Amino acid sequence: MDPADLTIAEAGARLRSGDLTAVDLLASVRRRASMTEAILHAYLTIDAEGATASAVEADAALQRGDDRGPLHGIPVALKDNMVTRGVETTCSSRILSGYVPPYDATVVERLRAGGAVIVGKTNLDEFAMGSSTENSAYGTTRNPWNPDRVPGGSSGGSAAVVAVGSALGALGSDTGGSIRQPASLCGVVGMKPTYGLVSRYGLIAFASSLDQIGPITRTVDDAVTLFEAIAGHDPSDATSYRGDFPDPRADLGKGVEGLRVGIVSELSGDGIQPGVAAAFQATLDRLAGAGADIREVSLPSTEYALSAYYLIAPAECSANLARFDGVRYGPRIDGATVEAMMSATRRDGFGPEVTRRILLGTYALSAGYYDAFYGQAQKVRTMVSEDFKDAYAEVDVLVTPTSPTTAFAVGERADDPLAMYLSDICTIPSNLSGDPAISVPVGLDDAGLPVGFQVLAPALGEGVMFQVAAAVERLSGFESRPALATSLGAA
Repeated sequence: MDPADLTIAEAGARLRSGDLTAVDLLASVRRRASMTEAILHAYLTIDAEGATASAVEADAALQRGDDRGPLHGIPVALKDNMVTRGVETTCSSRILSGYVPPYDATVVERLRAGGAVIVGKTNLDEFAMGSSTENSAYGTTRNPWNPDRVPGGSSGGSAAVVAVGSALGALGSDTGGSIRQPASLCGVVGMKPTYGLVSRYGLIAFASSLDQIGPITRTVDDAVTLFEAIAGHDPSDATSYRGDFPDPRADLGKGVEGLRVGIVSELSGDGIQPGVAAAFQATLDRLAGAGADIREVSLPSTEYALSAYYLIAPAECSANLARFDGVRYGPRIDGATVEAMMSATRRDGFGPEVTRRILLGTYALSAGYYDAFYGQAQKVRTMVSEDFKDAYAEVDVLVTPTSPTTAFAVGERADDPLAMYLSDICTIPSNLSGDPAISVPVGLDDAGLPVGFQVLAPALGEGVMFQVAAAVERLSGFESRPALATSLGAA
């Protein structure tokens, strides 16, 4: 087997046995990237020099008996909205072109401390605003299952590199589904942790009360490994959770017998594509056959979650992106006055979707409209959180399709923002509540495109979430890989 097709767990075992070196593993992953990038455009930057140095050091450390953990020597990719010392960080925006940070994000520091090899930075929708990775200033990323389709977004680059084997794992960020939705569309595992469990220090903010960094991998076990490496309190992040949280591996192999699994009725009926609905029902049947207690649960306020999100997130984006003015970061467009310079820089630097959301957010926060829009949206957010709390009093986990559709065609929704926003209808509620959620691939539709199954759990409920996700993975038996990866792996 080509080492690029190994899971993190498999590669780690071979590295420790001496059957594989970190240098050879990196070379295999790079070969895969060299053969796929012309088609996919999933990477913005490949850090050849830095990754090689890390792989050499990883091998030397293992020779010394210095094993830094399960990610030691493993090639990992980073979404390009996480700052990396000495490596360009752009958020896929012209306004940050050429920006080279002087420090690493906390998650990057933790990966490096664990011996991971950072392959490069992946493409995304500009400032993480989008559901297709078509909004990047540096070009669209394509889906490895069908390059005429989108990979989802905004972490489309991270999902694509894991699916195709040009990284064994990746980090994405999830503000309204931006890890889980592309994971679903690319046939990989994507997980959003409880808000605050993973530091946001060094994540270039989109919407600070919603953003969360999480893993994208090929298996649930690998997702746990990557999550464990980056989770934990960080004094540099004021919103970082200070308490203890349960061992996410404690019940990983226990199955689902006796667990109460709630189907969210508002997110599992109308509007779900037939192929997605069929795979979702088949997975429910397998869970029931394995002893789970399947019941329907209503979350009435989720009907308004999408509308609330598209007031809260743009409002926070409007405030966060005010710092990008041509004075401190990136390129500058000269003007006769400071105001003219800032206006020209922002007009030239931001793409249409980012501009749209800044304008929407600024309007929602403006005098005379704050209470009617932003204030009301926050009340809906509270209602969503209360609905979730009530539901978790009745069930252990909730389940929905991850995305209402499989991967749609490139350009199909580019001129229809509402249709694009509806891509995240199943994922947004857990961002509003701050609870964890994970997408697991469970099958293919009639067009041969992957379908994701979403498991949601209460705050700090990563343990039961991973327990159910592992059972879903085992029961579905989904081991398919995109043809782009399998044909190259056999070559």
